[in-house]
Order: sequence, then structure tokens, then C-alpha cells
Amino acid sequence: MKAAAEIDRQVACEATDLPSRADLEAWVVAVLARFPEETRHEITVRFVDTEEGQALNRDYRGRDRPTNVLSFPFDGPPGIALPLLGDLVLCHPVIVREAREQDKHLQDHYAHLVVHGTLHLLGYDHLEEDEADTMEQLEREILTDFAIADPYAPLTGDADVQENHQDERRDP
Repeated sequence: MKAAAEIDRQVACEATDLPSRADLEAWVVAVLARFPEETRHEITVRFVDTEEGQALNRDYRGRDRPTNVLSFPFDGPPGIALPLLGDLVLCHPVIVREAREQDKHLQDHYAHLVVHGTLHLLGYDHLEEDEADTMEQLEREILTDFAIADPYAPLTGDADVQENHQDERRDP
């Protein structure tokens, strides 16, 4: 059976170049297809501005700056099975800036961050080197299905951009 996803797409920022619900569904389905035993398939994807992104990052992660994606896994009451996987919050201005700095297509960067965030919702992390390697490899494989280049490939260009790219591994 083909994996399914139900996306609640919320827009809380001024932008006209956001991914469509169909794009979001395709990216999430590509992740869920790798986990056929997973029964949770409902995700809220919220696009926010810098102010909301910074407030959420500060309040939930203790980092007083906006970040590209935040993942909030749904932790339901014991004994009650619900199809909710969790919420992804995508900070549009940060993602636009990163795509420009890293010379990536905006939609490709969005695809990477949705895949990355969905893997977080499924319990993947990148705090330890081996966890990061596993998660990054899954991301590469999934993005290949969309003809999207390796988001972790070394960048060409100035040192500041290179340093920001390396920080992604530890702190997206």
C-alpha cells in the first residue's frame, strides 16, 4: 500500500513563493514510504515570519534566534492511537536567506527541510555523529527521488557560507 499523508498547511507570513500542499504531501509521503509500519500520517506545516520563528525557537529550544525548521512530535495520551505525527514550523525568511547563501533553489531547500523535519517527527536526530550520518543518508536518498542534489555536499564560495552550512548538521 502506498504511504499517505494529510497536511494541514498554515501560512502565517507574507510570502507568495511557498510550497503548495501537493508539494508538502509529496515530500512527506516520500519519507513515510520508507516506514511502512508507521500509522501516523497527519502533519501540520506552518510557514512563519522571523518574529514567530524566533519566539518558538527561544521558547521551546532556548535559542533566541530564528531557525529554518522546528519539529514538534505529537505525544498523545497513553493507550490512545491517533494518526497525528506532529507539527513542522518553517521560517520563510530564514529559508529564503539560506537558499540564496547556499546557492540552492528555494523549493529544493524547502523539500530538504520538510524531509529533515519529518524525520525528526519520526524520532531521528543528529546530536551524535552516527545519528547524523544515518539521518543525512536517509535525507539524501529521499531527495534523490525528486532529483534534488545532496544538501550536505561541500559548498563553493566564501568561508561564512561554508560555516553556516556546517552548522546545519548540528543545529537545523
